[in-house]
Amino acid sequence: MIGKTLKFTSAGLAAALLWPAAVSAEIGSWQQDRAAAVAAYGAGNYGDAEARLLDAIGRAKNFGPRDPRLAATLNDLALTYFRLGRYAEAEPLHLRALEIRERVYGKEDPKVAATLNDLAFLYVAQGRTAEAGPLHERALAIREKAFGPDHPEVAESLNNIGGLYLELDRYAEAEEFYQRALGIVGTSLGETHPFTIASLNNLAAVYDEQGRYAEAAPLFMKALGAAEKTLGEHPQVAASLNNLAQHYDAQGKLDLAEPLYKRALGITRKTLGAEHPDVAASLDHLGMLYAAQGKYELAESQYLQALEIRRVRLGSVHVLVAQSLEHYSLLLTELGRMNEAQRAQTLAASIRVRAAEVNRISIEDAGPAPKPAIKKIVTSG
Repeated sequence: MIGKTLKFTSAGLAAALLWPAAVSAEIGSWQQDRAAAVAAYGAGNYGDAEARLLDAIGRAKNFGPRDPRLAATLNDLALTYFRLGRYAEAEPLHLRALEIRERVYGKEDPKVAATLNDLAFLYVAQGRTAEAGPLHERALAIREKAFGPDHPEVAESLNNIGGLYLELDRYAEAEEFYQRALGIVGTSLGETHPFTIASLNNLAAVYDEQGRYAEAAPLFMKALGAAEKTLGEHPQVAASLNNLAQHYDAQGKLDLAEPLYKRALGITRKTLGAEHPDVAASLDHLGMLYAAQGKYELAESQYLQALEIRRVRLGSVHVLVAQSLEHYSLLLTELGRMNEAQRAQTLAASIRVRAAEVNRISIEDAGPAPKPAIKKIVTSG
């Protein structure tokens, strides 16, 4: 899944005109810090985003311990830690933001639903699906009550629940929720809206995971066509290209998959920067494809680039670093470089243990190592 974006709002701007100049200056500084954090996050500079958000939180505390601006900034920092894999640090921030929003807005406000949604995503990443499900369901109930059954935010919750079922390999339920979400956004937002494109990709992914390739292909193609038409060179276009490439890859159609992977990589580098974690994901995909083709030198180059990006951007104790090492270990084994393969595999296992300890979840909860070809599903969350 593509990571969630920080939500930047203009809450409090109108009221600021009535406050003393010092208070207005504080609000302006808070907004500047938060806006800079949003920009850094969008560029994949999560360390910079963290620094600006910490400054913004320091300013927001001056508004009071229950101010909604403090809640919003805490939630943003939690999302940043989510992308950095620092789940243990993210959870208390989400919980505090949730507490503030429930006090300020009431327990059935859509802003509360948004925080519930983010917290549920965090639990899914930790393998805590039993805890994530009720949060997503509560968010859905809040949104249906507030907006009615056919609102885009309702569709977002439906997509999230569908994603949870897909994570659990419960394909029939995932398909049901994704189809309902697609029906809502296709009607309310139109076929070329980014949310509709995401929903098409999600439903196609359900079919793909079941080997229902004939049903998946037209949805992937439709999503890609709409993204190209409306977005141009955009990360969501790259994600659609990756999805279609993996669709071909899974069927052994490597000659069709390779140019799509390469194009996705080029767009991601251009739009997000050469060291963005999504670039590492594209490199990893290409590495697996080259390994399958027997192009071992090319595969090794892709794997090592992906590994370096993930180490620098995500930190050495991150499950995606472990994933890169596991893929590289398989390649080294194929090449007969058994000592190197063993070292890579041992380090990967150590990272998974350390990551589980850091994030206060058991190895059992962390789940098995990711499959070699995990589909990159585009979501709205």
